[in-house]
Amino acid sequence: MPRPTTKADLIQAANDQFAKLWTLIGEMSDEEKSADIVPNERDKNVRDVLVHLYEWHCLLLNWIRSNTNGKPTPFLPAPYNWKTYPQMNVAFWEKHQNTSYTDAEAMLKKTHKEVMAIIETFSNEALFSKGSFDWTGTTTLGSYCVSATSSHYDWAFKDIKKALKKYRAR
Repeated sequence: MPRPTTKADLIQAANDQFAKLWTLIGEMSDEEKSADIVPNERDKNVRDVLVHLYEWHCLLLNWIRSNTNGKPTPFLPAPYNWKTYPQMNVAFWEKHQNTSYTDAEAMLKKTHKEVMAIIETFSNEALFSKGSFDWTGTTTLGSYCVSATSSHYDWAFKDIKKALKKYRAR
């Protein structure tokens, strides 16, 4: 699926990829959901992937809400920038080591709904025309939304699927 460039495509891709991710997770046993299947170098289990997605939803939501309410806020919180955001991801991982799988699932489903609702409030032009908002810089708001939804869900799906295949082959 090509990267969405319209509001309709963004909404469809985000919801389709989210559903695809949950279909994969729904096919997993409770043991597999909680096992250390190590989907990538940072995350050790499905919960870790879910809280990663949740935290990036929170970044997007906070950024949009702050800036649309007249409070200029960068996407990445201090002290992070686009060169150091991997350390931020590790901090997210550390923050959620005591979050249960059940809570991670509920948190992600809640923020997905919130992200989709906030996307609905913008026109296609506001989402995908450069220069619609000074706080998005040279990137469109829609591009940030794609990155935090459909593209991120696709990454999660692929990482979990690959890790699950290795786990099941043991």
